[in-house]
Amino acid sequence: MSAALEEELLDVACAAARAAADELLDRYDHAVEGFATKTSATDPVSDADRAAEAAIRALLAQRRPGDAILGEEGGETLAAGAPSGVRWVVDPLDGTVNYLFRYPQWSVSVAAEDADGTTLAGVVLDPLRDEELSATRSGGVLRNRAPISTSVAARPRAATLDVALVATGFAYDAAVRARQAEVLGRVLPRVRDVRRGGSAAIDLAWTALGRCDAYWERGVKTWDVAAGALLCARAGLELHELPPADGLSAGLLAAPPALAGELLALVG
Repeated sequence: MSAALEEELLDVACAAARAAADELLDRYDHAVEGFATKTSATDPVSDADRAAEAAIRALLAQRRPGDAILGEEGGETLAAGAPSGVRWVVDPLDGTVNYLFRYPQWSVSVAAEDADGTTLAGVVLDPLRDEELSATRSGGVLRNRAPISTSVAARPRAATLDVALVATGFAYDAAVRARQAEVLGRVLPRVRDVRRGGSAAIDLAWTALGRCDAYWERGVKTWDVAAGALLCARAGLELHELPPADGLSAGLLAAPPALAGELLALVG
């Protein structure tokens, strides 16, 4: 697909993310409504998640009626018109627990992929900071639709793992978290420090930007990482799929080439 189409898709992705953000910000300081749980008692969903995804779907239906959509809350829907070969992968609120606790690290993630599953455009929007990190398959990482400048980019990435700041996340299931703690115990003595923010999309976006040197996490879903993984790839980082192992589900690692192999050996 052409670079022009990628840019068109990016425009739509950013508009969709902003539509979701409007819904989320309107509800942010109010009592939680429509609260329910999904995979466990600690895996919540609320009317805010549903309203944000509905806003994204409405905008996509208007501007890209021939596209399919895969959303965390609404599942997969086929194109309303003639199929275009594009599918949207949407997390309307990544970091729902943070959102419900008013912990200020949550985001909207919107990505468009082709029929082969290649991500063509993606955006991770941090509504509280009004920070939008985006990219296309053939372009660089943008911050609020402008190229990243040296004043915005973080300090140079760590050249060795012992001074690297690494991000990760944990599952909702207690037994899985116990296994993840064992992996964390291997990583923590080998790095500068580990950060657990609560939004995989932001973790990946910040890793692309250089606020973290590397990222790994297991149990993430396609909608958690589709946009953020594109940002990391366009920032020159290596992406590695983590296969299921020792009671842990598949996952993703993003790191610069100098760190990827050593970190992969610890977490893979």
